[in-house]
Amino acid sequence: MNLIIMGLPGAGKGTQAERIVDTYNIPHISTGDMFREAMANGTELGKQAKAYMDEGSLVPDEVTNGIVKERLAQADTEKGFLLDGFPRTIEQAYALEEILNDLGKQLDTVINIHVEEDVLVDRLAGRFMCKDCGATYHKVNHPPKVEGTCDRCGGHNFYQREDDKPETVKNRLKVNVAASAPILEFYNEKNLLQTLDGNREIEDVFVDVKKIIDNL
Repeated sequence: MNLIIMGLPGAGKGTQAERIVDTYNIPHISTGDMFREAMANGTELGKQAKAYMDEGSLVPDEVTNGIVKERLAQADTEKGFLLDGFPRTIEQAYALEEILNDLGKQLDTVINIHVEEDVLVDRLAGRFMCKDCGATYHKVNHPPKVEGTCDRCGGHNFYQREDDKPETVKNRLKVNVAASAPILEFYNEKNLLQTLDGNREIEDVFVDVKKIIDNL
């Protein structure tokens, strides 16, 4: 089974990916892992990617696509794979189609974990930290046991990182929505897209994920 998993930041995509990999014993292929592996192995494409990253530049699509092709050609993908973080653009989606054709593989389904943006803002913007010891909390999911007091060091100085502030989170989501919309439409037109409601308990979402995969 050859799968892609998609979802906006905070939708629970990573959690579901872990469960898919554990349950079906297929490799979890994320963009970050592929880059690290290619660089560690010293492949030509890995060296090229490192050169771009060392100078703070984005790795061009032709290098990224080549690294994906190298990874998908490895023996552990024979029984299937779970792609996570690729494709990120519609151009990469077209490239993936060519890569799979060249390798004699085909995509079975694309699982999209959908959560409304306002819920994601609450999830992502609820995080705050203790200034004294760095302990991390969430206003809903993991508040301090005593309001205003750090569980770890007893301090009272809390702050929120710029990345976790509501306006930053909203902008980040907006960028992700714009990037993912054409990809979702592309796979929907191919009847490969399966969208699930991610605003439920983790186990309930995974029950539906399993139904999709078991019906392939």
